[in-house]
Amino acid sequence: MGSPCLILFALMEKDSHYRPLVYNIAHRGSNGELPEETAAAYMRAIEEGTDFIETDILSSKDGVLICFHDVTLDDTTDVAQHKEFADRKRTYEVQGNNTTGFFTVDFTLKELKSLRVRQRYPFRDQQYNGKFHIITFEEYISIALDATRVVGIYPEIKNPVFINEHVKWPNGKKFEDLFVETLKKHGYKGSYMSNEWKKQPAFIQSFAPTSLVYVSNLTDLPKIFLIDDITVPTQDTNQSYWEITSDGYFDFIKNYVVGIGPWKDTVVPVVNNYLQTPTDLVARAHAHNLQVHPYTYRNENCFLHYNFNQDPYQEYEFWIHKMGVDGLFTDFTGSLHKYQEWTSPLRSKVGSNETSLLHKIAAMVSPYERV
Repeated sequence: MGSPCLILFALMEKDSHYRPLVYNIAHRGSNGELPEETAAAYMRAIEEGTDFIETDILSSKDGVLICFHDVTLDDTTDVAQHKEFADRKRTYEVQGNNTTGFFTVDFTLKELKSLRVRQRYPFRDQQYNGKFHIITFEEYISIALDATRVVGIYPEIKNPVFINEHVKWPNGKKFEDLFVETLKKHGYKGSYMSNEWKKQPAFIQSFAPTSLVYVSNLTDLPKIFLIDDITVPTQDTNQSYWEITSDGYFDFIKNYVVGIGPWKDTVVPVVNNYLQTPTDLVARAHAHNLQVHPYTYRNENCFLHYNFNQDPYQEYEFWIHKMGVDGLFTDFTGSLHKYQEWTSPLRSKVGSNETSLLHKIAAMVSPYERV
């Protein structure tokens, strides 16, 4: 029997016109359970009821777009165990800082496919380390399109300044061009909540405002402007947090995006792991007709602020019902899905219908019961 969450919150039927109250965004897949950005993590998130599977798009040396978060391979692959790649370690400038490691842009797709992915955090399940490989942008899209229900995608144009500096495509094309061409190739088009968009929902996200403005001339798919910590300037325009969250900037960027994706601890400041007075960022964004999709929600105690009593459901309750956000990036999409089911306003209605159906079935079979 269908759950109330599948009725109210998920983008289910191909002809559905329903918009979930709050989007359940599977951050790098269900990476609280499985290694991030792998096919297994995305398929698990779909099983658990996510609305969107989220990914970071980078490039290989030979210009193939891949799903991977870090520009370096060190933290989440076994690259260091491959002696044949020992001479690939480099130091490059990334967002104003010198970074040393094995960079995706120095490996062909074939070489990247020879690596195996591992869990980022040591306190998460390690049994799947070494079982999965890096996937391409197109393989990720296929996972969404092959699902038995409508599942949205939420790809990020990751580190575009760095990628465009180190990878060159024919005919002067840019990273952003290949990104949008891939989406169009697989049928992703349409403005937010258009009939075309509802059939294959997608949000394009980036921390780089110039990339978002650029791709706005290539596609009308909805875009989300990601916002980093208050100490981190934009990677492409070197603008401060305070500038890009001002009303004046919201007036500008709303011409290109439908929402913002801020780090949650900038929306509600934290001191000594306790929440402080919330800022007015959500209210001001909504006043400019911008959605707010904060990141990242994680179940482990080390990520939960003391106010939530080590309970991720209390955190969901706070952000959805008190802060009024429009979507949540979570590492544990199953937990958010369960919370949505439990708090759905249709729960009692659907529950009573299910109970009624059970009673009808019982009445039908009762004449055949043995005395």
